[in-house]
Amino acid sequence: MNGQNLQIPKRVKRSDQIVDSVKRWVALNRMQPGDRLPNERELMEQFQCSKGTVREALKSLEVQGLISIRTGPNGGAVLEPVPYEKASELLRNFLHFEQPSGPEIYALRTLVEPEIAALATPHLSEEDLANLASLIAHCKADPETFEERIEQRIAELDFHVLLAKRCGNAMLAFIGRFVNDMIRDLVIFKKSALPEQREFSCANLAYHQELLEAFRTKDAKAARRLMHEHMISAEHFNRELEGQLNHYFLGITP
Repeated sequence: MNGQNLQIPKRVKRSDQIVDSVKRWVALNRMQPGDRLPNERELMEQFQCSKGTVREALKSLEVQGLISIRTGPNGGAVLEPVPYEKASELLRNFLHFEQPSGPEIYALRTLVEPEIAALATPHLSEEDLANLASLIAHCKADPETFEERIEQRIAELDFHVLLAKRCGNAMLAFIGRFVNDMIRDLVIFKKSALPEQREFSCANLAYHQELLEAFRTKDAKAARRLMHEHMISAEHFNRELEGQLNHYFLGITP
């Protein structure tokens, strides 16, 4: 047709159609983890399909982490909450070959972390504040080994992960935790050995101490401001470290 190739739309498998329909049904009915899906026979009648097709759809939902299949008289498909770790791992796998740089990751942190800090401020319990203080204390001593340096960097990230968990916004919480996972995967292990990393860690420690005081006084405005300054500082240090890393791998003396 006028020299153009006619593209035939890819046919969606019947089992995939059922998966999509079940997801919509779950969302529309506001079903919760622990709720049961209709049994196999009911699904076969509803979708006018074979037992094999229904089982293929249920297996797909199970692989995605959305249901578990229980056996026995009271068995069947039961809705399950998708663990954060599974969702994060899949998304990190997707980004693996995209290879986002440290500066790109830190730029995203600068956007989300200040709001996370402000939202988390009124929700932090005394136990949370004690945990934050413990993470700060873990980072005060000069590390004597590379392993200790790694442990301190992870403690710095755990400070931010705790805030993300307490911010009360599901989207921001996921993004905040995910960004810190990315830093753990792509930044720590290739940059912590550089001499400049200690200066970076000292700056992080100072900001975390100030943030803890803002959290203790329930000052969300101060928490937002301090976290924004913290992230600008972290992004600046990260760009410097990225340059040092390039010199290191290329064998160039700055």
